[in-house]
Amino acid sequence: MKLFNKILLLFVASALIFTSCDKAEDLSLFNAGTASVLNSSSLIVAPTATDSNNVAVTFSWTSPKYATDSANMKYVLQIDSAGRNFSKAVSKTISGALSYRYIAKELNAILLAYGFAFNTPYDVEARVISSYANNNESYTSNTIKFKVTPYKIPPKVGLPASGKLFMVGDATAGGWGNPVPVPTQELSRIDETTFGGVFQLIAGKTYFLLTVNGSWDTKFGGTGNNNSNNTDGDNFKFGGSDLKAPGVTGMYKVIFDFQTGKFTTTAYTGTLPSALFIVGDATPGGWSNPVPALSQQFTRVNSSLFELTIPLFANKTFLLLPVNGSWTNKYGGMGNNNTNNVSTDDIRYNGSDLKAPAENAIYRISINFATGTAVDASGRMTVVKQ
Repeated sequence: MKLFNKILLLFVASALIFTSCDKAEDLSLFNAGTASVLNSSSLIVAPTATDSNNVAVTFSWTSPKYATDSANMKYVLQIDSAGRNFSKAVSKTISGALSYRYIAKELNAILLAYGFAFNTPYDVEARVISSYANNNESYTSNTIKFKVTPYKIPPKVGLPASGKLFMVGDATAGGWGNPVPVPTQELSRIDETTFGGVFQLIAGKTYFLLTVNGSWDTKFGGTGNNNSNNTDGDNFKFGGSDLKAPGVTGMYKVIFDFQTGKFTTTAYTGTLPSALFIVGDATPGGWSNPVPALSQQFTRVNSSLFELTIPLFANKTFLLLPVNGSWTNKYGGMGNNNTNNVSTDDIRYNGSDLKAPAENAIYRISINFATGTAVDASGRMTVVKQ
């Protein structure tokens, strides 16, 4: 028995020795991938509405040469407005393929979501990020800059046939009385598809929009149940439900964008006048105050818009007064005296002297208190030669 055990032990030891002498095969080594090179079929992209279902631009890129089947390679194609380092990029993930074709309406939707205006060219950038399917070994391609022009699409919500909108409801000063008080409860048409105004709204109460003052037949309201909307802003539709006002009583700028089918309600931090006059050596009345009311008082068109047609003297100065004969309150420029853009610029309460255009002529001056864009602006002034 002892002899048998010794023989068995000798056999096992010999087997281990022979096994240890066999050389293990070398592990496979794979070369690292490389960054793809991105190309574009065009650097100027300007499709029209009739091209909406056609290919607007094709992006293609070289293989990163990963050590795997091409089906396991992932690409993220990114587009963003130029100069933002892709901080607001829209991404499209592609598996395996080395190109992507943007249909015009897909690309157009991206551009409009950035707030780009119709028929205006913008600089846009694109890049592609490659990796394995599990995101390992990521490489970023070169960046391509190209110019794109969004085309106009029909608004999401059809525009009022009347071309006008009026606010009614117990959230407003006029309550549910119909017709509503004008011009204070009529919205201003800011552009082709946007209406807005500045209104005193009563907390938690209700309102909606009428297309014809005095008629309940056609209206715009919320897309859900009555008073179920987000009071800061939400979707709206024709024939919609009652809209709930914000939770704090105050002055609000209300904007209805028919292009997107959304409205916004934001606290108005400016000062809205009930009347408006122009004074200054740019006007026929000079700096005399009170001014000639018949010729230098603006007409209030609606809740936020005041207009006046008047001769102006070139490069002279003027201010806007909410009370004729008083210097206590005024509207002027956002910066130093006479530094405003003479064609269009924001204005603010107790602002600086405003400079007239460089030519003696008759001008239409429009002041819209719903369209100011700068911080602390009460509204925006537009001056157009007649």
